[in-house]
Amino acid sequence: MAEDTRSRLGRGLAALIGDVGEDSAVVERTRAQRRLPIEFLRPNPRNPRRIFTDAELDELASSISERGIIQPILVRTVAGAHDAYEIIAGERRWRAAQKAGLHDVPVVLLEVSDREALELAIIENVQREDLNPLEEAMGYQALIDEFAHGQDDVAKIVGKSRSHVANTLRLLKLPETVKAYLNAGKISAGHARALIGQADPEAIAKAIVEQGLNVRQVEAIVQESAAKSGRKSVARTRVDKDADTRALEKRLSDALGLTVTLTHRGDGGELKIRYKNLDQLDDLVTRLDRG
Repeated sequence: MAEDTRSRLGRGLAALIGDVGEDSAVVERTRAQRRLPIEFLRPNPRNPRRIFTDAELDELASSISERGIIQPILVRTVAGAHDAYEIIAGERRWRAAQKAGLHDVPVVLLEVSDREALELAIIENVQREDLNPLEEAMGYQALIDEFAHGQDDVAKIVGKSRSHVANTLRLLKLPETVKAYLNAGKISAGHARALIGQADPEAIAKAIVEQGLNVRQVEAIVQESAAKSGRKSVARTRVDKDADTRALEKRLSDALGLTVTLTHRGDGGELKIRYKNLDQLDDLVTRLDRG
């Protein structure tokens, strides 16, 4: 998808949810707002948002009972099905409307592809901050896997920085037990990012929950562990490394401002760059991107 099309897609959704003017290809393909029986709508199985708590649905249902649904639900037709519409954005409103006992709901019908439907769902949820960090990461990964988008493409689609997208995607590397803590809101995205790449992230996550550790405390624990590990590694490897290798390590370390370790294996080898925080990683990625 070309860059101008991606940006118009985001603005088009913003127009539909009342944020900006209606200057978009999506809006041009929008049919008039209408009301549909609530049973005609069905959830999108690829909606990035998976968690809907009873408390938030009850609260929204109460508001809907008093004021109705102010913002229409975005839908598209289901190919080959009669009186069936798939929700693009607004599944929470649809679920709450059922709790409120509504028989029909306001909708805006869009003519969009599978790719655009997924992009719109992610954009709407990100703009409204409705996704938890793991759901956001899974949405970004779906765009990458299903539609061959790169991280730069995803960043432009959702209006976020590339580093934000990259750091969010890294959450998918965490163990399932840590992901469960994140989904339940027991640890924050900041906690989770600090655990990525640690030897025993599950033990640290458990300590966060049991001891109420904040992000800075976790980062301090991680840095102390990395420092100890680094000292042990240097003590083991300096004996085997020649002067030229150590000199090259120092040259790279000075150039990057980070600790660099070189290990030769035959004609190849391994280059390790250690960073202490995400800011250092973001800076490194930016410098590499610039070539």
